[in-house]
Amino acid sequence: MIVFLVRHAHAVDEAPGLPDEARHLNPEGRKAARALGERLKWYDCTPTAIWTSPATRAVQTAELFVAGLGWDGPVEAQQVLAPVGDVRASLALIRRQPADAQLVIVGHEPGISGLGGLLVHRDDFPSMKKAQCARLDDVAAQRAEGKGAPLILRWLFAYADEAPFPAA
Repeated sequence: MIVFLVRHAHAVDEAPGLPDEARHLNPEGRKAARALGERLKWYDCTPTAIWTSPATRAVQTAELFVAGLGWDGPVEAQQVLAPVGDVRASLALIRRQPADAQLVIVGHEPGISGLGGLLVHRDDFPSMKKAQCARLDDVAAQRAEGKGAPLILRWLFAYADEAPFPAA
């Protein structure tokens, strides 16, 4: 299994009459989301599913990411990925996927890095920046341990980075 965790791109600030869930991407965020998808198509990102928080800024990030990646599958909103979602329920959803799945999951801080920590079984998973992606995957030896085995954090990659940098 390969999991690409993506933090949503830059959004407009909260304002009177604009609830948090309705905040949309600003121009920088729109550019960043598409650029991240365009860049990741060169780094083995071939999803079998793309899930996103139902918040507007995350859905827009996912849609622009998909456009940049050139992927034509659906983007599915998952309530468990909402800004105040359920990280453990997200983990359970991931664990129900086949071993050969490649998931792209778009979410929010601190939930997206919390999910990363649960997937790698470590408390020190890095906080993700806006429009940044983390690649987590298993290795053949771990597959024998079953679906509860930790994934490995391979790299982090922001939309403006020249190349992914290995996780420390």
